[in-house]
Amino acid sequence: MAVIDTRTTGERVPASEGLADWVARRGVAFWIVSTLLLVMPLLASPFWLGQIFAYSMILGLIALSLMFLAGYGGVVSLVQMTVAALAGYLVAILGDSAITQISLKWPWWAVVPVAVFIAAAFGTLSGALSVRTEGIYTIMITLAIASAFYYLTLQNYSIFNGFSGFNGIVPPVFLGIDWGGTVAFYYLCLGCAALAYGVVIYVSRAPFGLALQGTRDNPRRMAALGFDVVAHRVAAYAFASVIAGFAGVLLVWFQRQISPGTAGVGPVVDMLIIAVVGGLSRPIGPFIGALIYVLLRTFSLDVLEGLGLDGKRYQLVIGLGFLIIVLFSPNGLIGIWERLRERYRRNSDARASAMRVGGGAP
Repeated sequence: MAVIDTRTTGERVPASEGLADWVARRGVAFWIVSTLLLVMPLLASPFWLGQIFAYSMILGLIALSLMFLAGYGGVVSLVQMTVAALAGYLVAILGDSAITQISLKWPWWAVVPVAVFIAAAFGTLSGALSVRTEGIYTIMITLAIASAFYYLTLQNYSIFNGFSGFNGIVPPVFLGIDWGGTVAFYYLCLGCAALAYGVVIYVSRAPFGLALQGTRDNPRRMAALGFDVVAHRVAAYAFASVIAGFAGVLLVWFQRQISPGTAGVGPVVDMLIIAVVGGLSRPIGPFIGALIYVLLRTFSLDVLEGLGLDGKRYQLVIGLGFLIIVLFSPNGLIGIWERLRERYRRNSDARASAMRVGGGAP
């Protein structure tokens, strides 16, 4: 059977492996975590359920779109948070909000697909403008696009309501369920995160994903083999932008408001930090990085004030925490986990070999 060795995932997997085969290969830790996430409403308080776990999954989705581009395509994009913010703004503009003079009050089932489609088109266009560059130039182009969108929302009052933005954005009631409720919204975020995670895994093993990884490793060779490198990267932007667009819808439903600060330079850079700290080698990395980010942002202020320090310096604690992780592991927390697992495996093999020798095994 043919085997593919991907530098991104660090795994050797059969080329013909499908999603069912991948699920069958998951270890005990995967199923323990999955079970805990499913029963989390029975274990966690509403605060932890909504403000920590649901918020982490939303940020993880945005960072996942960045991870797909950087990890599989070798393209670092800073426009993914902007794509999510645009989708959120469109939910407020096309749907219902407290700013009745602007919002068009479309039904949610019409608003969501239109918002995601326009946001994905914006992300695709941004990709088309930046994919012909590499390295720092790609980063600067996408950062310039993100900055331009921030100032547009800040200064435009007829469409984006300027500095104030929109508030009073309520999640829909569907199938008799109020999706704004803590438990319902948690499961909505969990379902979207699991679906996006599974789709990214599937696409990374599909011909398109493998070709995209080829353009990352050796674009000249892929072009010589007849692959259109630019088209593959633009398509990757489109796919990643769909994920970021859905995350933006969840984000505006979670916050129930949106303002230019959502698309500011700070949140744009935060997405890159989350993806790098979690690890760009596996799709689970962005969700781990997002959870660490939310925990530090939520509790570092209280910790500093408890120590008698200025609580306004909580961002310094967040920065130091992320700096320490990256210094110890350039591949983020996933890299630390893989090193620990490899060390445990080597020690187990050594002990097994010693037992065989001691027991007189040939």
